[in-house]
Amino acid sequence: MLKITDWAAEDRPREKMMARGAAALTNAELMALLIGSGSRGTSAVDLMRQVLADYDDSLRLLGRASVEELTRYRGMGQAKAVSVLAACQLAQRRLDEEARQRRIVRSSRDIYELFLPAMQDLQVEECRLLLMKQNCSVVGTVLLSRGGMTETAVDVRLVVKHALLADATVVALCHNHPSGSLRPSRPDDELTRRALRACQLMNLRLLDHVILTDGAYYSYADEGRLGE
Repeated sequence: MLKITDWAAEDRPREKMMARGAAALTNAELMALLIGSGSRGTSAVDLMRQVLADYDDSLRLLGRASVEELTRYRGMGQAKAVSVLAACQLAQRRLDEEARQRRIVRSSRDIYELFLPAMQDLQVEECRLLLMKQNCSVVGTVLLSRGGMTETAVDVRLVVKHALLADATVVALCHNHPSGSLRPSRPDDELTRRALRACQLMNLRLLDHVILTDGAYYSYADEGRLGE
């Protein structure tokens, strides 16, 4: 098997990127630039093609892998595995940053799409707070709590605290269900009631509480359940 250095210059990832830009490279070629080398008889590009193929050519799925899983591939040591996972995390954070900066929130779907990049691959529950101005323009987001597979405990005083510190007047809650179920649990209902009461006391508006899964969501506002 030819080494990358034996390839035609226009086919080598580094030279190809310099001549045509990063967008011209495949995911495997981009990852190959990060890991630098493969193993005896396997180029860095071929190694990354093999890895990506095992994860359905999905950077999202690859980002869920552990260092231990990736180091099972011949030629993939810990340093290379860490580089690959760091690249996947940076891609996810870029999506999350773009989502926060691009819009005024007008619907439950806006909340879902804003949090999806950061929360869709989580294996445990997290609850996040969306902070907004009166016109529902996004001020920022805050991680309120991280828990287990089935639930996470949230101190609603933190909702009020973060809203006041950010000078926000509108807030929304979003948490994920790693199980994939969209059915709200009793703790979910109780959290919504407590958050609503706390917001009302402090003259804040609770816009919604969204339950997120990979591909779908549940909205307390859409279901008319914020006033219960």
